[in-house]
Amino acid sequence: MHHYIKSVLAAAIAGLALSAAAGAAADTSAPVPAPSGWVLDWHDEFDGPALDHTKWVEETGDPKNGNDEKQFYTARPDNLRIDKGMLVIEARRENMGGMAYTSARIKTQDLVERTHGRYEARIKIPRGQGIWPAFWLLGADCRTIQWPRCGEIDIMENIGKEPNLVHGTLHGPGYSGAKGPGRPQALEKGAYADDFHVFALEWEPGVIRWYRDGILYHTERPDTVGGEWVFERPFFVILNLAVGGFWPGYPDATTPLPQQMLVDYVRVYRRAR
Repeated sequence: MHHYIKSVLAAAIAGLALSAAAGAAADTSAPVPAPSGWVLDWHDEFDGPALDHTKWVEETGDPKNGNDEKQFYTARPDNLRIDKGMLVIEARRENMGGMAYTSARIKTQDLVERTHGRYEARIKIPRGQGIWPAFWLLGADCRTIQWPRCGEIDIMENIGKEPNLVHGTLHGPGYSGAKGPGRPQALEKGAYADDFHVFALEWEPGVIRWYRDGILYHTERPDTVGGEWVFERPFFVILNLAVGGFWPGYPDATTPLPQQMLVDYVRVYRRAR
């Protein structure tokens, strides 16, 4: 797997700027080199002064999703900001909206929705009991047909009590929640929160593959999910940091807060034709 770093992007953008200054028509649509067989379709490098609202919308309030999470999502800079080329999602111990913690969740719903593609993000996750970061996709028709029939693709989830594991999982009709087919991926040493890692998903007709730092660690197909395959429709991207819930458990005296989820970039590719 190639390693995509900001210096490569900066050089590409600088070259485009020089070309434009010379009177050439600069094409800034694909400044990032793509993995073999893929073409960059959409991306956010989080290099601007604030969240780009042509790409993302904040989801605020109590998620009321049945997970018994304890965070209240806000769009405040305390919980959501761009800093030094990174998206920062910060969970804080403070009362708001009847909840004991605040955090943030952003999504591309109604702005960027795709069927298939390679989804990739470079993320440094937070740590601590009860802390639950996620990078995932949700079916764009979730408002009308509801979850889990709309489908959910979890590219990366971590629960703080498992510092060396991330999970890739599918949810759909008949295989949601704890029944969702998936697999954890263990880090060879240390904790995921110690450094950045690249989490990627290749989603093509009839197959979904999960990668961590270029390592293929899980694959699902229609005959493996144990129910109806609902992944041939548009989905949108979500990044969030939850606190508490039935699966991760709840923060305790050992949980250091605030905690930050740092996202260097999100890139979505389509198959080269």
